[in-house]
Amino acid sequence: MTSVSSSSEFQHQHHFKSADHQYASSKQGIWIFLCTEILMFGGLFVGYLIYHSLYPTVFKNGSETLDWKMGAVNTVVLLISSFTMAAAINYVQRGLHKVAAIMLALTIACAGAFMVIKYFEYSHKFHVGTVPGKFSLVDPACSAGGKRAECESKISALLKNPAELEKNHVNAEEVSRLKAVISQPKWEMFYGFYFVMTGLHGVHVVAGAFLIFWVFIKTLRRKVGPEYYTPVEGVGLFWHVVDLVWIYLFPLLYLVG
Repeated sequence: MTSVSSSSEFQHQHHFKSADHQYASSKQGIWIFLCTEILMFGGLFVGYLIYHSLYPTVFKNGSETLDWKMGAVNTVVLLISSFTMAAAINYVQRGLHKVAAIMLALTIACAGAFMVIKYFEYSHKFHVGTVPGKFSLVDPACSAGGKRAECESKISALLKNPAELEKNHVNAEEVSRLKAVISQPKWEMFYGFYFVMTGLHGVHVVAGAFLIFWVFIKTLRRKVGPEYYTPVEGVGLFWHVVDLVWIYLFPLLYLVG
């Protein structure tokens, strides 16, 4: 089945030779766009793998601070959304507009659930301070038992005047330990990748939800159907790529430790 027919129900744009030509061009366009999306995320994946190979301990320790259960739930949510999106395309192709609209609504609900879970995950990280630039000089042991502020104060003083700090109530062993912490690669490296990659993915989830809502309205108004379903198919392809990116993000960020 093609997305167009020669019936009068669908008229191709004047700059295309035929309805089939318009469909083929639209399909080619969306695939070119998706290739640019893959290249963008691919660059981040390559950067992540390079720095992970250079500083495996940093990434392992950083990964252990993430809630893999939340990541797993979000993975299941997006897998369900992929199924409902594929089902919606199938129902539109068969002319079952009401069922297709329900599937699209479920896909939007899954996108919303994903972002709500991500909101709680982000909120917790900002609350405890595990964000780029704020966590860079903090030893894991300093985060336990409310010792973060004390540790940050000692490290700041050490950076300003190590000799003075050593004379004032800090023994040589502790100074040595703090120096070792500072000399290690900053943990902000892992969180930099985490927030950029998941944040950019989240932007795509929100954009995808708006696009799905757009085709949802078109489906309710019967602007798409067996004769013309290019918008639904194009949005579906975009959504599947968004889901695919998360399938790679989840193990790289949450399970690497």
